[in-house]
Amino acid sequence: MNAKIFSIIAFLLIFSCKKKVEISKSSEILPISSLVELSESPEMVKLRSGKHQYQFSKKKLPFQNVVLLNASLIGYISELELENKMVGVSSPEYIYSEKILKAIKEGKIQNIGNEQKYDIERIISLKPDAVFTNYIASFENTYEILEKNNIEVIFLDEYLEQQPLEKSAYLKIFGKLFGVEAKAHSKYESIKKNYEYLKKLASSKVEKPLVLANEMYGNQWFLPGGKTQLAYFIKDAGGNYLMKQNTDTKAVPLSFEEVFKKAENAKIWVNIGNHKQKNELLTINPNYAKMKVFQNGKLYSLTGKERGKANDFFESGVVRSDLVLKDYIKIMHPDLFPKDPLNYLSELK
Repeated sequence: MNAKIFSIIAFLLIFSCKKKVEISKSSEILPISSLVELSESPEMVKLRSGKHQYQFSKKKLPFQNVVLLNASLIGYISELELENKMVGVSSPEYIYSEKILKAIKEGKIQNIGNEQKYDIERIISLKPDAVFTNYIASFENTYEILEKNNIEVIFLDEYLEQQPLEKSAYLKIFGKLFGVEAKAHSKYESIKKNYEYLKKLASSKVEKPLVLANEMYGNQWFLPGGKTQLAYFIKDAGGNYLMKQNTDTKAVPLSFEEVFKKAENAKIWVNIGNHKQKNELLTINPNYAKMKVFQNGKLYSLTGKERGKANDFFESGVVRSDLVLKDYIKIMHPDLFPKDPLNYLSELK
């Protein structure tokens, strides 16, 4: 009797193990970051983006026509050469891509308004497979109207990602949803390989200059926290960020006096808005002239690729974390790339 019971239990255990293996084989998980995850089964592609969950039938993929509401997401489309899949965009004045601007001019991509007022009727008339956007709570009513008209609204908040390569990894999401998975994987791996090479190169430098960032708005100086994307870029570029001990993943408001003290020995000042000349800063805050970094340091703004209101730092720079890192390395250790120009940043004279 005992032998028979043992045989039955053994059979059930073997069957159970086989069943678990079959389930694991039929469901593949592709983590992008702590905020975003893709998973796939033979019939479905699932996407978790923050608190939002999506299920896409493979019969409805790949997407053939989409609308984008954020210029930062356009960087992924351009990197994968999917511009012909776009039928609508918002705020074209903030778009840097010449290819997309040309398509808008030719009427191949429609202008569907801006964040002040989206042209909902036009979006619905375009019958897109999906609308991609950052989630903004005040537009909840707009999202509901689109969803009631059977338009999938996909929220991708890439701006919340702080690790540079994890932001680049959103390429894999677009690759999966647009049927160019192999190309997206290849692009990402190339960016990752280059980023890690550059990071290793910068780590060989013993001297790590103290770095200040951003500028004052009103009476406060919003310094990026020690766990923000900029803090990681500066660290990986061989710099010493003055907020590195901080653990915030967002900007920290400080007074001028607090920053003045912290930046006493700063040699480099980066991400100073979109200013063209050093003296412009004094018209905003004359106190900058008292800072040693202003007097004797190197100052850089985000104007390397700017055209009107459009800035490629917030478009292709979102995806090409390797090229952004190279800029910061060149700034902090110019001897490593003496002949290479900056991509996204520009020195203030």
